[in-house]
Amino acid sequence: MAMIFYKYQGAGNDFLVADNRDGHINLNVSDIKRLCDRHYGIGADGLMLLEKSAKYDFRMVYYNSDGSGGMMCGNGGRCIVAFAADLGFRSFDFEAADGFHTAELLEDSGNRKIVRLKMKNVSCVKQENENSWFIDTGTRHAVRFVENLDSLDIVKKGREIRYDSIYAPEGVNANFAQVLHCGDRNEILRVRTYEKGVEDETCACGTGITACALAASIKYPEIWHPDCNGRTIVAVKALNDSLSVDFKPDGNGGFADVWLTGPAVKVAEIHICNNYLLY
Repeated sequence: MAMIFYKYQGAGNDFLVADNRDGHINLNVSDIKRLCDRHYGIGADGLMLLEKSAKYDFRMVYYNSDGSGGMMCGNGGRCIVAFAADLGFRSFDFEAADGFHTAELLEDSGNRKIVRLKMKNVSCVKQENENSWFIDTGTRHAVRFVENLDSLDIVKKGREIRYDSIYAPEGVNANFAQVLHCGDRNEILRVRTYEKGVEDETCACGTGITACALAASIKYPEIWHPDCNGRTIVAVKALNDSLSVDFKPDGNGGFADVWLTGPAVKVAEIHICNNYLLY
């Protein structure tokens, strides 16, 4: 049976997505690496399968472009919700590697949607020094606040952090964040990320953006602090696109009711040749 994949991108973080509710797609690590290869395959940061769930509307199965899995992907979560909407779903409760998620479709302009995704509550928040945090938002992230984001060698510095022995053996995603002062208390958090599993800088990383926003609320409480409803909202600029993260402190040093909002765009429909993965 020929496979049909759809390509979606969330703030430039791109994914191959397929409907596997009937279980006809069975991929091994080599298959995933080949499909995600930007020269010999279709090309993507990751691959996702939408599958049946015994408890929720669907199940999100996520793989990095190197075939590794077992983690949450925030932009992938937003893209699979956009895909589910295109399949006809009208509610978006789903399970992922880190547990239950739900989402809201805020705008639907056909191929382009704005998706608000509920992330997991975050209890693992460890400040390493004045400018560094380790935060698990469904995926392990190191956050570094810097003053020279534009001139920083993200791949070189990111790879050093990703493979640092203090994060072994699992490794970590490396995020670099800088406050962009726009005046009138309209600060924006700029974020760039080196992702393990992709082993390169990506245009955006949803779980990394979330981790940076949470760390920013700790480091810069004079800028990002709870409003009258107890929520903190952080505007974030990824490499090319804008997103936002909103959340509440849980009273125990962590965060609850965490949401990631941003664009999810359908790019293409791809029919995979029957013998493509046999080469």
